[in-house]
Amino acid sequence: MPNRLLDHYLGAPDGFDEMLDAAGVPRAHWRALLASLENEAPDLMRQRREAVQRQVRENGITYNVQGDAGGRQRPWDLNPLPLILPHEEWSAIEAAVVQRATLLNKILCDVYGNEDLLREGLLPPALVHGNGGFLRPCHGMRHHDDIALHFYAVDLARASDGRWWVIADRTQAPSGAGYALENRAIMTPIFPDLLRHLKVRSPAAFFRSMHESLVHWGRLCAAEGDAPAPLREGEMPLIVLLTPGPAAETYYEQAYLARYLGLPLVEGDDLTVRDGVVYLKTLDGLHRVHVVMRRVDDAACDPLELQNTLQDALLGVPGLTQAARRGNVLVANSLGSSLLDSGALLGFLPALSKRLLGEPLKMPSVATWWCGEPAALEAVIAGLDRLVIKPAFPHLPPFAVFGQDLDDAGRAGFIARLRANPDNYVAQEVVRLSLAPVWTDGAAPGASPSLRPRAVGLRVYACATPKGYVVMPGGLTRVATGPDARVLTIQKGGASKDTWVQARARAEPHRMHKRRVRGEDLVREDTSLSSRTAENLLWFGRHAERCDNIGRLLRVALNILFNVRVDERGAEWPTVEALCIWFQLIDVQTIMPAPGVRRAGIFTDAAIEAALLQAVVSPAVPGLARQQQELHRLADQLHERFSADNWRALSRMAQPAAVSGERPSQSEVMTILDEAATALMTLAGFALDGMTRDLGWRFMSLGRRLERLQFQSLVLQRALAMDENGNLDWLLELSDSSITYRVRYRTQPEWLPVLDLLLCDETNPRSVLFQINGILGTLDKIAHTHGPCGAHLLLPLKQELVALRPDADLNHGNAMLTDLLTRIESASAALYEQLGIQFFNYGGSKGVERKRA
Repeated sequence: MPNRLLDHYLGAPDGFDEMLDAAGVPRAHWRALLASLENEAPDLMRQRREAVQRQVRENGITYNVQGDAGGRQRPWDLNPLPLILPHEEWSAIEAAVVQRATLLNKILCDVYGNEDLLREGLLPPALVHGNGGFLRPCHGMRHHDDIALHFYAVDLARASDGRWWVIADRTQAPSGAGYALENRAIMTPIFPDLLRHLKVRSPAAFFRSMHESLVHWGRLCAAEGDAPAPLREGEMPLIVLLTPGPAAETYYEQAYLARYLGLPLVEGDDLTVRDGVVYLKTLDGLHRVHVVMRRVDDAACDPLELQNTLQDALLGVPGLTQAARRGNVLVANSLGSSLLDSGALLGFLPALSKRLLGEPLKMPSVATWWCGEPAALEAVIAGLDRLVIKPAFPHLPPFAVFGQDLDDAGRAGFIARLRANPDNYVAQEVVRLSLAPVWTDGAAPGASPSLRPRAVGLRVYACATPKGYVVMPGGLTRVATGPDARVLTIQKGGASKDTWVQARARAEPHRMHKRRVRGEDLVREDTSLSSRTAENLLWFGRHAERCDNIGRLLRVALNILFNVRVDERGAEWPTVEALCIWFQLIDVQTIMPAPGVRRAGIFTDAAIEAALLQAVVSPAVPGLARQQQELHRLADQLHERFSADNWRALSRMAQPAAVSGERPSQSEVMTILDEAATALMTLAGFALDGMTRDLGWRFMSLGRRLERLQFQSLVLQRALAMDENGNLDWLLELSDSSITYRVRYRTQPEWLPVLDLLLCDETNPRSVLFQINGILGTLDKIAHTHGPCGAHLLLPLKQELVALRPDADLNHGNAMLTDLLTRIESASAALYEQLGIQFFNYGGSKGVERKRA
């Protein structure tokens, strides 16, 4: 036994320990893991822990904490030690979950259908019709294959006697399955040999079954709705994942699942209903949607028919209920399924199981009383000290009141509230959660690593298929903050574990049903690219280029400040200073010098340096840090569009800069700027070499080129206005063209070759002509399928640019050249407006801030 790891491990003397039996001996299914840890070098597990944290950080895995101003996007907490479940135990859990999902589906179909259970008195009418989750417009809803509950999750806890109990059912829009899948993806390279040795089952087949089932029901919707439009042989139904947006707690998971399953991630504004049919608004027009896999709450799904607040109404799709009622779209889970999230239902399930399934429940619920029954209310009041009181219905504000925590006055007041509105309360027996080990690295440097016990619970997932429910092997193990925690919630700082379910033997590989793909079914474009996604991709390109522009300008300005004496600066410094003011890197109002103070350019060097240093590291002011923050915020809305490698590069670039104090040093700032430039070049490399040249890529490319064209045109206008004898090295450095110039000319920069290189050289990726050519080429490709889209704004200007005569026109004093650059800058802005009018959807208020940062 690895005693060095168990030195600080205090088991559960009056509870259940997942790793150790009552005698303190490791259970059989844990011994291989413990033996492996015992024989390893002490630092290896610490390296694993660091690798997990690094992977979480680089993958951008977050859990959005509502109301946490200090860290709304908190990194996902994954402990490197798994929860291990043997095959025999899992088989019992799996059978119980399948039975429970089947039972709840039958209840849901009955409550919104024949209502036999209400007539027979098996369900109290107040429990159904008094529940805010009961949606009357959904009564009589059609359900293909009699399935209303397509996804189901159940929260389990193990009591001190070792038995698993159901704590809560999740039926509205169960979350966490994507996090469980991501946990396994991270843990697989951490323990590859152990996973094979212990015959741990993969969750991948579960998600394939989920997708195949949705495809099946999507085909039925296309064929059997009242507005049928049968799919061609081999044509796939369109399935979308409806998200509330980036502010949702589990938005990362939603984006991850959409990418994993190959589904468009859409918001309410992306969908529209016409004549009872749901459509996705794309650049190609309206595409019929056959399945909506939703993560939006019931009441927010349809502002026309369902109960909702004004804020919720912005999340939904007007007319969605009617389209589902007519059978033209499958909504998974069915609208109104939040009814079953009520804890008040738990006490009625044993009788309902015997009535609907003809068998008792395989896994009991924790003892539960709905206070809406007079006898139950009195029993709850009598035994309040050993109970926890929760809201009976999901539409009520969440709370948990432990009777043992109430003093005499608090107890009397709470009992009065119970008696005043008994229907709103449900009481459950307090269950002492089982303990499982978590890895700790030691409280101080050099301290020995160890295992510590923490309370855990297991969330298990099931999905419906045409042949019945299947269960994900494993699930999401949630870890409390301490061994004595009574509530499991990641919102309050809880962590997670990977869940290892052992197979009896090596599992048979899942074999997907093969379908024949014919020549006419081949796809070489993203036909489901929504208008919102296309606009976000264009703005991602613009923001990425802005980061590069701002970073390079800051580097040029700070290099002059740090390395060139005041009396040696030429006419270029006032121009660089003016550019910094234009891009708001210097706030004129806050650093205006006092009268009589000696200054270089407009402001004192000290004031300028302080402002520029803050612009590098502080998101509170315009500059690189804020621009990176904006880029990352926009990328969050495109998470499903980027590969894991691309996202890791983005995450590294967008992390807050680490500095030694409130005022960063010169070396720290220059290092930050150099690393930012390198990271942005990596992102550009992914865009050029790692992304398919589809319509989405073209809009992102347009964003990059439009931003660079505007920036380069503005910089050259300012440069042409400076003194003719000013040094041009700064201009080449800002345009990333210094090496090209030196290799070609091997002389000090002069106006003619510099202007030729930055204006008219078709081979220079930083030249004005290069950008115009790239924009026109992209617009031409888009025009083949979507018609003319603004090329006329730039084509005449290109002709003027190509017609420039080097000796006559490319000189410092040419006013015509400045005018041409001004018109090019204006035309690029007008082109963006043209694209917006032609392609983008401006309905709704959930878009990204579009103003120049």
